Amino acid sequence: MIVETGLQTQIESQRDDRLRILIAGAGIAGLTLAALLRRQGLHPVLIERMPRMDHPGYMLALMPTVDPALEDTGVHDEYLTRSVPLSRYAFRSHRGRTLRSDDLGALLALHGDYQGIERGALIDVLTTNDCPVTFGTTLTGFNRGDVTFSTGERASFDLVAVADGIHSRTRDLLDVGDVSTVDTGWAGWVTWSDVLGDDPALGEELWGDGFFLGAYPVKDRLGIFLGGPVADLEVGPSAFVARVRDAAPESGDRLRAALDAVAADPDPYLWPLTDVRAERWVVPGAVLLGDAASGFLPTAGIGAGMAMESAWMLGRMLAHADRTNVAAVLAEWERVQKPRVESAQSNSRMLARMMFRRGKVMAWLRETAMRVLSVRSALGPIIDLVADQPDPDAAARRVLNDR
Repeated sequence: MIVETGLQTQIESQRDDRLRILIAGAGIAGLTLAALLRRQGLHPVLIERMPRMDHPGYMLALMPTVDPALEDTGVHDEYLTRSVPLSRYAFRSHRGRTLRSDDLGALLALHGDYQGIERGALIDVLTTNDCPVTFGTTLTGFNRGDVTFSTGERASFDLVAVADGIHSRTRDLLDVGDVSTVDTGWAGWVTWSDVLGDDPALGEELWGDGFFLGAYPVKDRLGIFLGGPVADLEVGPSAFVARVRDAAPESGDRLRAALDAVAADPDPYLWPLTDVRAERWVVPGAVLLGDAASGFLPTAGIGAGMAMESAWMLGRMLAHADRTNVAAVLAEWERVQKPRVESAQSNSRMLARMMFRRGKVMAWLRETAMRVLSVRSALGPIIDLVADQPDPDAAARRVLNDR
């Protein structure tokens, strides 16, 4: 579990570490890296800008890219207990009729587990072995590892891992070059439904004219996403739900219950559908990690998984590093990992161009394409990344042997 800890206590604990590491951001990437480093006997300082862990949460679909990180941190069995398999995927027409379904289990079974989990449950899993965090704290200054905290305190680190999310404030302190974004102009409400239906391992998506409805399995319930153009959502959840009901009368009991859940939630979490890509991940004394480096649109369901993979790659490569060679190891990590992440992000952007467009003609074109385009075809580049995961130890040895 997360253990709230004072900043100076954390700093003192790493006095004798071979690498003094600060992690800014206690999200999925930051917690993964912290857990990996602690397994190596290090004591990373972990800070979080929020005053407590009260994020409303959403559902995550995690591909097998996360398995090595969970195995290396000793929590893979707990992860399987707190999550559920995502075995099948169904695509529905703009009127709500099922057009096709695909067997996701068979598609990914050769490579590991494909699971649905709540974000809060994943945080619990990643902190199974306790994790000290200093809340309500950010960085206000950075100079090659010398940092100033929002509390006014100062300290020096061999590495600062910036993992404070897609809207990272710490990233602004670093010379990471151009930071580009894609804004779809859409957003969506996230909530939960207890109506699992006859097939609790089924994920469903309904792409309509000016709306999108998705239902995704997690433990004992479904994560629901209902989205549309930002201007259209200004009418509020209940009125927007009524529009979707009228537009998709054939959506079935399960998705009708999902719409009920959105309308009944007094304060559903609103997720703006934007992404971000930083030109550089590594600068002297710091790295960008997870969403701070490349924040994903949810269209391919791979963003959290790639953040965890990046943290795993970084943690495993840092096991070979000390203060004399850490810069070379970080450069190699960026060389290997950044193209993988950006390839997956580009796939998500491609799917977004097809999904987040409105009009009856566009709805018809989507449905025509999905009648012949399998999930394997749509997610082909991502599945290839799953099948060809790099070896972090070999990458670290390669660069160190070249020195």
